[in-house]
Amino acid sequence: MNEIRILIVEDEPVIAENLAHYLNNYDFSVCGIAYDDEEAKMFLENSSPDAVILDINLGSQMDGIEIAHLINKTCPVPFVFLTSYSDRETIEKAKQVKPWGYIVKPFNEKTVLATLEIAISNFALSNNKGQPELSITKINKHLLGPLSDREFDVLKLIYVGKTNQQIAEELFVSINTIKKHINSAYLKLDASSRSSAMVRIRELLNK
Repeated sequence: MNEIRILIVEDEPVIAENLAHYLNNYDFSVCGIAYDDEEAKMFLENSSPDAVILDINLGSQMDGIEIAHLINKTCPVPFVFLTSYSDRETIEKAKQVKPWGYIVKPFNEKTVLATLEIAISNFALSNNKGQPELSITKINKHLLGPLSDREFDVLKLIYVGKTNQQIAEELFVSINTIKKHINSAYLKLDASSRSSAMVRIRELLNK
């Protein structure tokens, strides 16, 4: 649960599986693949994704843009459109729901990973505007089990949208060490994902 959890919403199984193959690594893990709008709504409700890759044309009752509206309204996380359409009308419709990225098929692994990394970072920076400065003292005051200094160091980097690999490089430790710190911090925050941990931290800072 310490990787960045990605929900894939894509009605073409081969494309969805290729995306999953790209994403299941030390920075990202696929928490679900939805092939239509009903599955997408189920995963959004139950799987706590940190970000979503959305096909626009799903061939179901709701298209990707309508699902994006739902994400913005009910479980705000960054989403990236993945589509075969780059015409002006589709792009204008997509802009209305404010995606954090737009990938035109065909795509490659580097494009997907870079777009997601930038989307998650920009989303974190946007969400943190106007929030109190991070304070381990203020957070720990409300926790039964206090965060260690190292756990707080890791959370500070997650808070600004860093991936596991970036955190490991910045703190000069292994990926496995970072994962241990993340798991311990999540347990103390009563969080199950990055997005829920960040929501919890903002709640504690504003108490």
